[in-house]
This record gives sequence, C-alpha cells and structure tokens, in this order.
Amino acid sequence: MAITKVGEFKMKERKIASLCKALAHPARIAIINFLVKKRECICSEVVDELPLSQSTVSQHLKELKKAGLIKGDIDGPRVCYCIDREKWNEAGGIINLFLSQQVLQAEKTC
Repeated sequence: MAITKVGEFKMKERKIASLCKALAHPARIAIINFLVKKRECICSEVVDELPLSQSTVSQHLKELKKAGLIKGDIDGPRVCYCIDREKWNEAGGIINLFLSQQVLQAEKTC
C-alpha cells in the first residue's frame, strides 16, 4: 500500500484540493446543476436524469456530500439531497480566493 503525504500539506491546501476533486467529474457537475434546478431530490430522480447506474450516482453523491457541497437528509427509506448553501458559499469563497491570489502574486506569466 502506498504511503500518502497529504498530511504534510497545509489544511487550506488540502481543503482546496478536496473541493476541486469533488467537482472534477462531469457527472458531479451535472448532479450539482440538477440539484440547483430541483432544489432537492432523492437519488432515483438523479438516476433518471443521468445516463448512469444507481450505484454510480450514489457514489458521486457520496463524494459531493463528503466534500460538504451537498447534504442528504434521511426521509424514511430514502435520502433527500440538496445543495448545502452555507458550505457552497464557503467553498466558492475558498476557491475564488485561491484563484485570484495566484494571478495577483504572479509578476510574469509565460
């Protein structure tokens, strides 16, 4: 098993990487777009919208939830998903700050 050195990076760098990783798949972007339009939905509604199996959609939802971009509330035997607005705004600020700092700090571009 490979040894990871993720812990050697600053917490801020790990958070940015985690958010970018969560958004680094077109299916997850499609899920976010769907949740924005629907406001909230259950997994089967997302499955009906995307050309993916239920298990694949569930895995993508799990990754988005793990990153804090969405939340899922248990409603009987199913989970109702929606954008976590507070975390979404926080994520937008973190990524925005990161991207703007990189450009402002660079004296020259190639």
